[in-house]
Formats: sequence, C-alpha cells, structure tokens
Amino acid sequence: MYNVAQVIDEKCVAKKGCRLCIMYCPEANCLDLNSTKMVAEVNIDRCKGCELCVVVCNAAKHMAIEMQAVSSTGELIHHHKAESAALGQAYQG
Repeated sequence: MYNVAQVIDEKCVAKKGCRLCIMYCPEANCLDLNSTKMVAEVNIDRCKGCELCVVVCNAAKHMAIEMQAVSSTGELIHHHKAESAALGQAYQG
C-alpha cells in the first residue's frame, strides 16, 4: 500500500486561476487541469506521493488536496485515512 494525492473538487479553486499544485508538482503529467470540471486532477499512476501539492495547496489556505491510500492492485482505498509514514517507518495495517 502507498499514498497518492487526491483533489477535493469542491475545495479546488483552479477555476479562479489557482494552479499552484500543477506548477509545483515535480512529476511530469501527474497533476493537470481537468478543463471540463475546471479543477486540478491527479493521474494516480504517475503520483509518487511526495505531498508537495498538499503543502502548496495548504499554504494557499485552500486545503483541497489529501493523500489517499492505494492498494497493491492500484485501486484507491476509501475506508482508510491515509497517513504519511515517518522516516524509517512503514505501514503496519
């Protein structure tokens, strides 16, 4: 299991011009603008779980991105609240 970023559409203000998460994501083609919904969107196959988008979004006081657990098969796990492992720790679930 690992964590990936997930955008909370209702909180995302990309339609107002904010694209900070997209600009600061270090992984190419990971975060992009969904031009239909006008919100940021994460490609979970490319997300490395670095949480930089979360930091940038929270610094802008939008709180529109959360980390979410993904199973070894690549599916989002909705019943677990994702937590970051501290340095040297692994998930013990």
